[in-house]
Amino acid sequence: MTHVVIYSDGAARGNPDGPGGYGSIIQFTDSKGVLHEKEFSEGFAKTSNNRMELMGAIVPLEDLTRPCAVDLYSDSSYLVNAFNKHWVDNWKRNGWKSASKEPVKNRDLWERLLDAMKPHEVTFHWVKGHNGNPENERCDKLATSAADAMKG
Repeated sequence: MTHVVIYSDGAARGNPDGPGGYGSIIQFTDSKGVLHEKEFSEGFAKTSNNRMELMGAIVPLEDLTRPCAVDLYSDSSYLVNAFNKHWVDNWKRNGWKSASKEPVKNRDLWERLLDAMKPHEVTFHWVKGHNGNPENERCDKLATSAADAMKG
């Protein structure tokens, strides 16, 4: 199975209803040791930071053309903990209700992310934001630039 690394980030200005964007990077090293990278970025006029964090993970996963072993790095505890602490499993089991019995926010994107993950083996890793990780910093710049481009 091909191994890829994804870095992702989301940003919103005026969270939860301001302009926002996401940034992602896919990295793949081929059999000759050559690193290949692809960047993704898009802005939205009215969104939230959490929606952008989810989009930052969804878009690169949807771009993969064959099943891969994926290490996905994000500074979003919301995204990483949903899988590493099995929140998503509990939400699905409880009819997409949170522990407080409220409807899970961003269910549309959680379901889209789960669909995007189906063919892959995805492992989520949390990285501290704004802490010098070069790829996380690049994703942050992609996300904030996309968000800023949506300011009218």
